[in-house]
Amino acid sequence: MHGQFDTRDRSAAVRRPTVLPALLLGLGFGGFIDGIVLHEILQWHHMVSHVDDYPVDTLAGLEVNVLADGIFHVATWLLVWAGTIMMLISWRQGRLAPNWSFHFGLLLMGWAIFNLVEGVIDHHILQVHHVRDDLGAPLAWDLGFLLLSVVLLVAGWLLYRRGDRALGAAARAHRGD
Repeated sequence: MHGQFDTRDRSAAVRRPTVLPALLLGLGFGGFIDGIVLHEILQWHHMVSHVDDYPVDTLAGLEVNVLADGIFHVATWLLVWAGTIMMLISWRQGRLAPNWSFHFGLLLMGWAIFNLVEGVIDHHILQVHHVRDDLGAPLAWDLGFLLLSVVLLVAGWLLYRRGDRALGAAARAHRGD
């Protein structure tokens, strides 16, 4: 029987948290930051604002861009939802809850991975939008976005590693190693 009435000794079965839930949350949060800040608040670009058929200075073009932004937000919401469900599943499996460094490091890494993939594909390969579509020369902004993403990735990795080492030490202490 599992759940609150389970009296089996689990001391030998201490399992560390998995990385996937926090990475998925980081991917989703990264998408939300991009969509909310760059698309909506600053209005620097929309999902297809660099596509000639959908100029944002026409009503028809803006309608297509806002629809594409909405679909993008649904995708980021699904990533957050999947990360939340996976986190709950992990805890129900008896895994340790992540510590702050482990969790926030993975969130930063997820955000960075989102930025790197989105930046390379959308800004450089497909060129459907750039960080600043309202400027004549967007390459510097696109490269700065990728550089920021690398900084987020390194910072996230360092935080994650610190948290992972602490979790490993806690698990060893719990087992009596």
